[in-house]
Amino acid sequence: MTNTSAFDAPLQLAADAVLIMIDVQQGFEDAAFWGERDNPQAEANMAALLDAWAATGRPVVTVQHGSPGGPLQPGTPGYELKPVVAGAAADLHITKTVNSAFYGTPDLHAWLQARGATQLVVAGIMTNVCNETTARMGGNLGYDVVFPTDAMHTFAMAGPDGVPIPAEQLARATAAVLHRMRFAKVVTTGDVLKAAQA
Repeated sequence: MTNTSAFDAPLQLAADAVLIMIDVQQGFEDAAFWGERDNPQAEANMAALLDAWAATGRPVVTVQHGSPGGPLQPGTPGYELKPVVAGAAADLHITKTVNSAFYGTPDLHAWLQARGATQLVVAGIMTNVCNETTARMGGNLGYDVVFPTDAMHTFAMAGPDGVPIPAEQLARATAAVLHRMRFAKVVTTGDVLKAAQA
């Protein structure tokens, strides 16, 4: 795990910090399939991060998830990236069929290692699924992972007992575990934008 003091100190952003924008796809607009979401400002904050990365010349990775038979099925409109991300100049584009961006094509870890990158900023969809899984793997692989929770969103889900859990509660639980257990430094978009200009 990363040194505890790094999690409690103000955010510092490396000159080559990599923004990983996960699964920002049209299929997540299907409210009938996914249900109630949280954080209506997520896309605006994603756009602000992408603008900051473009302005400072930092690398961007976009990720696209394919699931057969659902709203993210390849070859359907739902598989396509939302405009906020589709227009971004990505240094690497990954396609995947599982939760972690580290298990996609091309190989994210190999690409990061070749660049000598050590810091990752994870944003996109969904907070407690692909974003959390990628952050946990990144932390375990030794990367300094930054997790701006207001530049992502999730959906309400029922637990194994059938009781629904609100999206906001799921997002808070993800943030608490990632930060407390030192998988990632949980911050806001404002924190990242400030650090990007430092």
